Amino acid sequence: MATAINSQLKYSIRIKKAEEVEENFHSRYNCKEKTYMYIINNEEQASAIFRNMEYHFPKKLDIEKMQKAAKYFEGEHDFSAFKSSGTSSKSSVRKIYNADVSTYNGRIIIKLTGNGFLYNMVRIIAGTLLEVGMGAIKPESIKEIIEDKDRKKAGKTLPPHGLYLVKVEYE
Repeated sequence: MATAINSQLKYSIRIKKAEEVEENFHSRYNCKEKTYMYIINNEEQASAIFRNMEYHFPKKLDIEKMQKAAKYFEGEHDFSAFKSSGTSSKSSVRKIYNADVSTYNGRIIIKLTGNGFLYNMVRIIAGTLLEVGMGAIKPESIKEIIEDKDRKKAGKTLPPHGLYLVKVEYE
């Protein structure tokens, strides 16, 4: 079934597995876990090939501080400071199971796994971690930003071209 679906999709989208589900299944409401990834090219020069698939930031970032700061996102919190205005969700409470910052080939990979994400939440978290890496926000300040629920204290919303939905787990 996945092969048949893939034959009708653009090459930028691939179905790995498809299975029949009950008629009352809802792709959003039956989701128990999602993993997103945000890629920052931290090389001096932007990539010609990947320029539309990653965010380029040429100034060196402090990866260790970003890794330390990421851990403050783990757990259940009200993420009001990390959502765009006009978000339609009734609650801003979400649970992040894992928040990780790693490097690969001159790229910084921010990976977040949680039970759900608010509109632009991953891009705002990535922007906040970028500011931690620049030294503008201390890693320990993440806890305070979450508690204060003030969008103005969090980082900017990074552009969409570095964002990837990596995995969705269903009940």
